Amino acid sequence: MDSALSDPHNGSAEAGGPTNSTTRPPSTPEGIALAYGSLLLMALLPIFFGALRSVRCARGKIFSQEYINLLLSMYFFVLGILALSHTISPFMNKFFPASFPNRQYQLLFTQGSGENKEEIINYEFDTKDLVCLGLSSIVGVWYLLRKHWIANNLFGLAFSLNGVELLHLNNVSTGCILLGGLFIYDVFWVFGTNVMVTVAKSFEAPIKLVFPQDLLEKGLEANNFAMLGLGDVVIPGIFIALLLRFDISLKKNTHTYFYTSFAAYIFGLGLTIFIMHIFKHAQPALLYLVPACIGFPVLVALAKGEVTEMFSYEESNPKDPAAVTESKEGTEASASKGLEKKEK
Repeated sequence: MDSALSDPHNGSAEAGGPTNSTTRPPSTPEGIALAYGSLLLMALLPIFFGALRSVRCARGKIFSQEYINLLLSMYFFVLGILALSHTISPFMNKFFPASFPNRQYQLLFTQGSGENKEEIINYEFDTKDLVCLGLSSIVGVWYLLRKHWIANNLFGLAFSLNGVELLHLNNVSTGCILLGGLFIYDVFWVFGTNVMVTVAKSFEAPIKLVFPQDLLEKGLEANNFAMLGLGDVVIPGIFIALLLRFDISLKKNTHTYFYTSFAAYIFGLGLTIFIMHIFKHAQPALLYLVPACIGFPVLVALAKGEVTEMFSYEESNPKDPAAVTESKEGTEASASKGLEKKEK
């Protein structure tokens, strides 16, 4: 059962859990049975009828590959514009002149009225953001109409950058478990079946980075592509980003683990390309990236005697007031030290 399910008998919070100011009315045995029975039924219905309908679907596809690709294209068209706009916005702000008429806007959706008013969406943006959105839309239309590899890569890079930026692991142990599990997953689906390669080649969506091997012969119209899945960028990337934040937490003004893991990624990806070129067969990149990205930093930690610190490192919740206060105090202390050095 889902861990979010709480005590059904009296509506009270679980032992040790946070208390709620509103107490739910007590549940009757009949109500409990009805609730759990309904959950069970709702879980069984799609499985049972979906299995039956899958037999008919296997005999003849309902949607052709062209329609599926069109649906994916529209989906990634919208997501790609938003991701690319968010990516280029910090860089574009440097090119706007000081005299640029920048106005602030707010997109606000609320529910209810008076004291019961509740914010659903509260998004603030400015004219510069709208310009970035317009430029990203041009790339989106280019991708939608031409499926050009450059437009594909612009979206793919935007997805990857946003993924590494926004997806956070909270400790090294979790990162090792995640990478280890996906290591097995990637090896199985590439060597055990042809599913991964088929999906990568069949579906026209920016879920991979591509680059033509015949660019020198055919120019921008080249079509013999080498490809790298976005998962092979984002998954190691969020682990490398975690090690950078661990470096900063040590307060030694060095980024040893970040540079080590970054170099390990370069080594692992280079080894992937080398093996793929030698054996002329698609390779699961995580087969080489995971041991490198985990092994190299761990070896450095062993050499420096910081293995305990590495695996005990736990990121604080940014919404935790204590964490915010501690971070603020650390920043102020660093700033004061910098001033003292400057004065000396």
